[in-house]
Amino acid sequence: SNVQSSYRAIKSKHGKSDSHGQRVDVEGARFIGLDGWKHVLQSDADIVFLATPPGFRPLHFEKAIEAGKHVFMEKPVATDAPGVRRVLAANEIAKQKGLAVAVGLQRHHEARYRECIEQLHEGAIGDPIFARAYWNGAGSKLRPRPNNVSELEYQLRQWQHFNWIGGDHIAEQHVHNLDVINWLLGEYPATAQGQGGRDTRSDQTLGETFDHHMIEFTYSNDVRLLSQCRHVRGCWNSVSEHVHGAKGSCDVSAAIIRDTSGKIVWQSSQKNSKDKGCQQAQNDLFASLRNGEIPNEGDYGATSTMTAIMGRMASYSGKIVRWNEALQSEQLLADVDAMHSLRDIAPVQPLPNGNYEVAIPGQTKVI
Repeated sequence: SNVQSSYRAIKSKHGKSDSHGQRVDVEGARFIGLDGWKHVLQSDADIVFLATPPGFRPLHFEKAIEAGKHVFMEKPVATDAPGVRRVLAANEIAKQKGLAVAVGLQRHHEARYRECIEQLHEGAIGDPIFARAYWNGAGSKLRPRPNNVSELEYQLRQWQHFNWIGGDHIAEQHVHNLDVINWLLGEYPATAQGQGGRDTRSDQTLGETFDHHMIEFTYSNDVRLLSQCRHVRGCWNSVSEHVHGAKGSCDVSAAIIRDTSGKIVWQSSQKNSKDKGCQQAQNDLFASLRNGEIPNEGDYGATSTMTAIMGRMASYSGKIVRWNEALQSEQLLADVDAMHSLRDIAPVQPLPNGNYEVAIPGQTKVI
């Protein structure tokens, strides 16, 4: 099983004893199943890492905070607006309890991003006017359905292709790039409108998600973000963020600033470093706790997640979606609290012909 292979990998790398005894000692503390999290939270662990598919994140986060645990949770932190609200509410309780909350939006912990955003905040390109963000790549293929597997287990194993558990790739991956623009601008967008579809996923037995989204987000002062994410093989690929201002432009992902003539006027000394933000985010969390600090990244983790969800709402509906209306949406994609077994009924059921219902812009309701 996955838990056994993960255990063997960790044991192989970190299993040597030190002065405190075994560094990896989880005998009797390896749990599987949809209720496994309950046993983890009953342990004496100080910190829990939430890295299941994101549809379960609001439930697990809320319960971890109730149990008094520091939390590192992967992005996105939810797949729908009720989940985002649940995370925001639990995060307020975390602050009251003095519990640390870290979120896997690791660009905040990469030196070149931090240097670059600081330069932009200090006015290196003047006031931002327009931004662009991309996550264009090949994406993941939907694997054939194994025999004797329940519908729920199938969806759990193919979670990137079902919205209740994965959120569509605009939320699961592109959230990183949207988060950078929110960080740069110091706010989240007021509105979103856009379009998307399933050019290479025309077979509706292949889950629910779109394979491309193009969203225009509008921020205050009429600053616009053009956001593009695509899961199509053989196309132009890019995972990057860019901003244009009155005095120049910046490739944020490369940490390079140019003036209006295109001449490089600044670049990060870390631009070619092997800085691994994923590991650095965890290092920073542990260092903060050891220093008696209580970091909290829950609010921007939730608002950047909501930005991505709002983009999905816009492309699925074909309508202009406004932040307050989107955040207050009651459209709950799944009642994960009620799931206890792989034999439970899956939140999404295939139609009699084997197809899954797919959003149709102009017809699909998202609020």
